[in-house]
Amino acid sequence: MHTTSRRRFLKTIGAAAFSSCTACLCTRKRTRPNIVLIMADDIGYSDIGCYGAEIRTPHLDRLAQNGIRFRQFYNMAKCNPTRSSLLTGLYKGDDRAISFVSLLNDAGYITLQSGKEHFDEWVPECCRTENTFSKSLSFWATTEYFVPPGGKFQRPFKLNGKTLGTNDIVARARQKPFYKTDMFTDNALDWLDEAQKADRPFFLYLPYHSAHYPLQARPEDIEKYRGAYCKGWDMIRRERFERMKKLGILPPETRLSPPEDNINKFRGHPDGFETERAKFPLYRPWASLSEKEKDDYDLEMAVFAAMIDRMDQNIGRIVSYLQTNHLLDHTLVLFMTDNGSCPYDSNVNFTTPPGPPESYRCLRPAWANVGNTPFRYYKQYGHEGGCNTHFIAHWPEVIKPDQITDQVGHVVDLFPTILQAAGIDYPSVYNDHPTLPLHGQSLMPIFQGKQRREPEFFVSGFTERFRMYRRGEWKIVKVNGEEWELYNMAKDRTELDNQAKDQPARVQQLARAYETFVATLP
Repeated sequence: MHTTSRRRFLKTIGAAAFSSCTACLCTRKRTRPNIVLIMADDIGYSDIGCYGAEIRTPHLDRLAQNGIRFRQFYNMAKCNPTRSSLLTGLYKGDDRAISFVSLLNDAGYITLQSGKEHFDEWVPECCRTENTFSKSLSFWATTEYFVPPGGKFQRPFKLNGKTLGTNDIVARARQKPFYKTDMFTDNALDWLDEAQKADRPFFLYLPYHSAHYPLQARPEDIEKYRGAYCKGWDMIRRERFERMKKLGILPPETRLSPPEDNINKFRGHPDGFETERAKFPLYRPWASLSEKEKDDYDLEMAVFAAMIDRMDQNIGRIVSYLQTNHLLDHTLVLFMTDNGSCPYDSNVNFTTPPGPPESYRCLRPAWANVGNTPFRYYKQYGHEGGCNTHFIAHWPEVIKPDQITDQVGHVVDLFPTILQAAGIDYPSVYNDHPTLPLHGQSLMPIFQGKQRREPEFFVSGFTERFRMYRRGEWKIVKVNGEEWELYNMAKDRTELDNQAKDQPARVQQLARAYETFVATLP
């Protein structure tokens, strides 16, 4: 077992050396790339401009234009499983898991995290943020974007594992009033300055909370989008679909899936406002809504768009820093989202409109369905709407500009990708203890314009009773623990033709393969 004390000791040594550099490390700085990994939260496949959105994301669009976009890239369909798989390279593990951050530390990298932390219970203490990163500023799972009216955040912020008071966290923000997305970027930029002085390669992990609920955004950002969604979710979704085909994100023959209710049986909601809560998970045609409802729902989506817009502004600040300091060409920048757009009803009340600090509202499924265009369903589901994310990689020294690939990737592939980019071998033994074989494979061949030998299978949707298993062009999914569904991903990526009844033998074969694999997990 890896001991927390051992990791803390190594982390302390790394922190002490933060501002120093040896000749060896200087050499590594020249040969090893910097790495910036940005993860958004609860943003759908089509919620950024270069994947079809009307939301303004010029900085992400520029990274995509000068890098590579994946049409097929899987996450684990929910926050904590995705983040667990990202940092360990495993679908599921135990105390033999290690974080690639530890290996970067050992190789001379300065490692920085500024943003959300959220792991599954199986992730060992040695992989937790405070025990791996040289410096970290984080919060757990969910908390507000503005300082709440009562002055106390839902969950505290921690600096290198130490809890900060509200005044302390607000003091770290350059812009007033405090807004969480801006503050995490402020913090990251300060640390990048320190890394520059140390003349060592850096790894920056920016797991933004945007655009996870609560729906809170700066008024000037909301104003950009107010009224833009009065045409309704039906028309916006169709417009995105057509735009995605023009951009080359979707093949011309792609079919748009119909809108659907959120049928998740395992996600509850707060008490009260029963009339509103009864309507919340249901799809209703925009034309059937009252004028007040249309105005209310326009505001809801405008706030969500504003949160993404603000995140992109902050990504622009990071990219601008890299350009100004002549680091961009030698930096691998990665962007993805942890799961599909979220349909959850965690609304505290329905009387305070979304946007300001005193509100605590969520995006309704009809808008989440727009985010997941052209796919079916939502966060947590094994259907493409839940587990397929946009994925952008930018690295001018390696990746040719304006590439779009159909090769399939998965979040577990990022661990071996980052190691290969940094020239680090994965150890079979670490700190005198055996490690688990990684479940992912490096994406570097794809970055280099080559054909990667595709992994034998991909898995997603471990939470509650949602499941997904893909082998080659065939995929099985399970919703609410019900019967397996079967889809051909080469011909039917929007999962409209369930072939389970016509091909029971194939379903049985895939289900058996899935169960055999799961049985090997700790």
